[in-house]
Amino acid sequence: MTEKKIILGVDEVGRGPLAGPVVAAAVILFDGHENILIKDSKKIPKNKIGSIANEIKKYSAYAIGMASVAEINELNILQATMLAMRRAIAGIEQNYHLIRIDGNQNPFKESIELGKTVELLIDGDVICRSIAAASIIAKSYRDNLMRELHHQYPYYCWHENKGYGTKNHIKAIREHGISNLHRDLFCRKFIVN
Repeated sequence: MTEKKIILGVDEVGRGPLAGPVVAAAVILFDGHENILIKDSKKIPKNKIGSIANEIKKYSAYAIGMASVAEINELNILQATMLAMRRAIAGIEQNYHLIRIDGNQNPFKESIELGKTVELLIDGDVICRSIAAASIIAKSYRDNLMRELHHQYPYYCWHENKGYGTKNHIKAIREHGISNLHRDLFCRKFIVN
């Protein structure tokens, strides 16, 4: 009898916003997850993300990794995303055989760094349940974080826009300037001198 291959799915959220960290999650799904509605987090209604993420957590081993705004400003968004993914993967204590990552960028220079096989999957959150689960957990975590950060910086309405460049967010940047949680390179073009 062959041993069941344990898959670690990895995905990130928050590459495109003007503010806040980039967040990655790594997830191993256990038996029982089959009855949960797991699909690409972008296709799940906003009011359902949190409850689905909580259900996934009951049937998984998972870890969150983040890269801060300072790290994004220093490294660039791609390298900060890779850092967040490495941090999420490092947080998994459960044994696994294979890492599946959404996208076409490997956060490790070589698979040998981990001693594990790394598979890159374009649209991985559509075709791999563990990646989709990671996208849901990462999105729920980041959305909650941005709602909390809204209380420190209420001008920017992060509780609604989650740091993305909505019309009202850009207007607030022009009126109040950028905060220490804004990504400098992303926001400078909106500042009127």
